[in-house]
Amino acid sequence: MKKRFFLLTLALLCAGLLAGCGSAQQNALDAELPIRVYTLNGTTGFGMAGLLSDAAEGKTALNYRFSVESDPSVVTAALVSGDCDIAALPTNAAAALYNKTEGQVQVLALNTRGVLYLVTDGSVPVEQLSDLSGQVVCAPAQNPSFILSALCQANGVELSIDNRFAQPAELNTAVAAGEVPLAVLPEPMVTVALSQNPALTVALDLSAEWDKVMEPGSLVQGCVVVRRDFAQAHPAELARFLEDYGTSVALLSEDVQAAAQKIEAAGIFPKAAVAAKAIPNCNICFVTGEDMQRQLSAFLQAMFDTAPQSIGGSVPGDDFYCVLK
Repeated sequence: MKKRFFLLTLALLCAGLLAGCGSAQQNALDAELPIRVYTLNGTTGFGMAGLLSDAAEGKTALNYRFSVESDPSVVTAALVSGDCDIAALPTNAAAALYNKTEGQVQVLALNTRGVLYLVTDGSVPVEQLSDLSGQVVCAPAQNPSFILSALCQANGVELSIDNRFAQPAELNTAVAAGEVPLAVLPEPMVTVALSQNPALTVALDLSAEWDKVMEPGSLVQGCVVVRRDFAQAHPAELARFLEDYGTSVALLSEDVQAAAQKIEAAGIFPKAAVAAKAIPNCNICFVTGEDMQRQLSAFLQAMFDTAPQSIGGSVPGDDFYCVLK
């Protein structure tokens, strides 16, 4: 009887040691696994700055490899090729990539709500959206133009959208120089333009206008995506990334000045002082799970109704949303 008890105890002890060894090996493997994260400069990348800083200082349990890019096409190409595991992207680009890759990219979290504002030099009085009827409004190509179009359709407003300044930085330069009387600009370009030209004012907050005619809170312009293969192979690492990223996003509201310094240091925006001033109007967020799916699906439906090509021709299915259990 004593012998049986001894053997049983020994077997349990060995099993525990083996399990512990396996866990240690897995932890070591996790630490060695490079998690390749791409982010964009500008507001879509603001929430990633704290995590970049922590990773550079060796404060993260996971082995992050970051790339900061200015062109979304570089990021999408890296996701398609498998050179990138997780990335921050505009929401319409994420949906288009999902359609292009037949569902090989999923959205993990929303990171930016509406960042668009109508800026005027005062030559055209604007107090409400209907005041834009018959006017020409300059807007960057892609997302800003699509969002403005959706708002105008919902309000029965007819205007002309001028895309001759395709990039926000180009339009910002023209607006600040007094060459454009009416323009839709994203933050932090709005802050930059107003600091360079005191005659400029913000006439409309497009997020507020959106909430009047669409599902409130559904103007979501930025998100974080993951390759489906990575999500399936590394669920624990993905859950840890979301924890790290949520902490990073929280820094923007907890300590704006520190966040702005990290944004500049990471190369996400060149001037910390401007970033700090713009952050309160950038609507950076961290939304996951069912709330993410509800808000983003409403936005993508609105984009599909306005410009189907902007999201790749169809509204993504439920498997577009990576909801961790």
